[in-house]
Amino acid sequence: MSEAEIPEDEQDDELFEHHRIVADLKQSLIRIDKFLLVRLPNVTRTKIQAGIHEGFVKVNDKVVKPNYKVHPKDIIVVAFPEPPRDNEVIPENIPLNIVYEDEFLMVINKQAGMVVHPAYNNWSGTLVNALTYHFQNLPHLPGNVGRPGLVHRIDKDTSGLLVIAKDEATLTSLAKQFFDHSIERKYNALVWGIPDPPAGTIDMHVGRSLKDRRVTTTFPKGDMGRHAITHYKLLKDFDMFR
Repeated sequence: MSEAEIPEDEQDDELFEHHRIVADLKQSLIRIDKFLLVRLPNVTRTKIQAGIHEGFVKVNDKVVKPNYKVHPKDIIVVAFPEPPRDNEVIPENIPLNIVYEDEFLMVINKQAGMVVHPAYNNWSGTLVNALTYHFQNLPHLPGNVGRPGLVHRIDKDTSGLLVIAKDEATLTSLAKQFFDHSIERKYNALVWGIPDPPAGTIDMHVGRSLKDRRVTTTFPKGDMGRHAITHYKLLKDFDMFR
């Protein structure tokens, strides 16, 4: 598989420091992921490990693995593509295409060109800005403040359906289903060329390229990237283009 452009809210090559921690002189040897778990607010160990794999955590200016043991006087820096910013979301009167709604959730058809949530270079005009305007008191997942009702997202140039939770119980239930991969998501895509074989499964890890952080690429199974499984099937061959 070839490298592809990364999501629209991660398109900056520069990393901005969010946290800097200096290990105590009497710091015992402990894994970096466990060390950060008790020092960063509203974040899970899984998220920390993913950030380490993506290169967002450095110790003494060097990228490390999650099993690195923190030593006394180590300098740990956590940096992300977007600069630190408060979690205030400005409501904006942007029309929403709601295709289903009940007392627990709604399904919104996001148009191509709309960013899902505010991030670096995209602080306005997003789906979250619209949700904040049209709905009050949508719930937030722990560690996901500023993204009300969201349990998943799709890229800026992708159109499709997004499920928005309207209360905490629904948000928690949906988040668990996405985490357990018990929800099936289907995408239709136009590709250049004919897949060979015409149907199959791609089982790889996906993460930022080690050569160019502005793009994502695939890695063999291991410590790099996040595990991703995609089942694909050729629906139609537009042979008039060949």
